[in-house]
Amino acid sequence: MSEIGRESAKDNDLFFTCSLIDYIARKTKNRRVDVVNALGKDRIEKIYDLADVYHSDNIDRVSEDFIEEAGISQGNFDNVGKCKFTIPTHWDIGKVYKRLIKGVAEEEHIGIVDALIKVYNSFVSDLIDDYNGSFYYENPSYILECYLEKDVL
Repeated sequence: MSEIGRESAKDNDLFFTCSLIDYIARKTKNRRVDVVNALGKDRIEKIYDLADVYHSDNIDRVSEDFIEEAGISQGNFDNVGKCKFTIPTHWDIGKVYKRLIKGVAEEEHIGIVDALIKVYNSFVSDLIDDYNGSFYYENPSYILECYLEKDVL
């Protein structure tokens, strides 16, 4: 596996994929799970496989292409607008999801995209996306254990 910097290229691809999902969700005011389900497995695999190319482009333009292609309409979920504290960036949240998805893929012996879909469709996703809570900046191993135990520990 190709490694440039501290992480493998595929880890960077997953980081970009998760960050793009968050960017799209913020832009369309949808829950992250709704964006993931609207994109579907095939589009997510495409984003993940071509993330190094998409990462070189303007994220606003890339997001517009996928919003249009997947027919993602405006929602009313605005966790950014409701945040009373410092708002984490889409890159910050992408990193949280990347770590969790990698852990789930390893623990459950499944592919990255399958793990991504499972994570965003789990109760943990709502906790991560509550920017007025503290869950998203908890230790990555704690977040993974909560996911695996299906409960906040």
